Amino acid sequence: MTTLTSAKASPLKGTIKVPGDKSMSHRAVMFGALAEGTTTVTGLLEGEDVLSTAAAMRAMGATVNKQGDTWTITGVGTKGLSQPAETLDLGNSGTSARLITGIIAGYPIKATMTGDASLTKRPMKRVMDPLTQMGASFQSNDGKMPMTVQGSAALQAMHYDMPVASAQVKSAVILAGLNAQGTTSVREPKPSRDHTERMLGAFGVSCTTDGNVVSIKGGQRLKAPANTVVVPGDPSSAAFAIVAALLIEGSEIIIENVGLNPTRTGLFDTLRDMGGHLEIINRRDVGGEPVGDLRVKHSSLKGTTVPVSRVPSMIDEFPVLFVAAACADGETFCDSLDELRVKESDRLKTMAENLTACGVKCEEGEMSLRIFGNGTPPKGGATVKTHLDHRIAMAHLVLGAVSQQPVSIDDAAAIATSFPGFVALMNNLGTRMG
Repeated sequence: MTTLTSAKASPLKGTIKVPGDKSMSHRAVMFGALAEGTTTVTGLLEGEDVLSTAAAMRAMGATVNKQGDTWTITGVGTKGLSQPAETLDLGNSGTSARLITGIIAGYPIKATMTGDASLTKRPMKRVMDPLTQMGASFQSNDGKMPMTVQGSAALQAMHYDMPVASAQVKSAVILAGLNAQGTTSVREPKPSRDHTERMLGAFGVSCTTDGNVVSIKGGQRLKAPANTVVVPGDPSSAAFAIVAALLIEGSEIIIENVGLNPTRTGLFDTLRDMGGHLEIINRRDVGGEPVGDLRVKHSSLKGTTVPVSRVPSMIDEFPVLFVAAACADGETFCDSLDELRVKESDRLKTMAENLTACGVKCEEGEMSLRIFGNGTPPKGGATVKTHLDHRIAMAHLVLGAVSQQPVSIDDAAAIATSFPGFVALMNNLGTRMG
């Protein structure tokens, strides 16, 4: 275990770029592996989660190589996936686990998947249920990994009404639908990330959206895009520097090349609601995704109530939002957060416990968290538990940069799953993490 401590920081100054979008990086590797031809990708996140996806796709026949800053993926074609010779170890990556399960479901192959101590606690039944109805079969540890998937060459299309909004579940069903007989459709209670739909279009696959219903016709072939797939900076990774700059007096930073997909920018809207100075400059379109640069200045934040409709578009950013709320003036209330219970950790419980240990008053509900800020930095001074959760770890390092006393995290190892180089980047801006 690698402990880290974060102490009160100087004003943050500078211009940075954050690593490539994790969601898009996963999909670029997976879709390139399924496509006919060779896909070229730049900006790919080289965190452990995406490397787990790359290793899994290699194990099923694709060629995935890196040269300089460019990745090339030579695919096996939509029908060419082969049975892996060994268990697929997906590390900490829930995206890898759920999306690859959807892919395998449409092939007459069997694959066993496992992961680290965190991933093997995460629910897989949410993808197993619809895929079983389509014709795949499973053996699992009570709906969790290790799990064996037996795909089918005769997968049947279906319409699936999702009980909760989840881009991972939606994507798993849609990817299974690629090899199903007929048209597969998914209805979401609220719109979730649409990177799968957008990127499938770049690979020549028609995936239609009508309101909250996404549909795909089986039998379509993926073809490697003629142009390089460019992955923009991850807004979920940018969130930590954004919140730190808003909270630390005298700060002003620019974060370049951040993805601005509207299904991902709920945190930005919420921080503006709280009074945060967060300006988007140099808006542009890169590979079908909106992108821009962010100028962030220190601001006095006030408490807010996050609209329930906004929750899916900021589901990964709640840990660092809770840090912002702990320093804001007034109450912040967030509801319909049941999805946080089944992330890399129970983020709702973990954040409530850790914030309390740092002197923040908060009330945890079954699906909610209420945080009582008084407009001043909290006491800090605790060593908090991360539970192998990268976003919990980074959120508390941000808290330590603004709190009265240093904050330590018990294990920094998980940060590498999504943000290699996080500590160095933040320290270059002016934090004191080490």
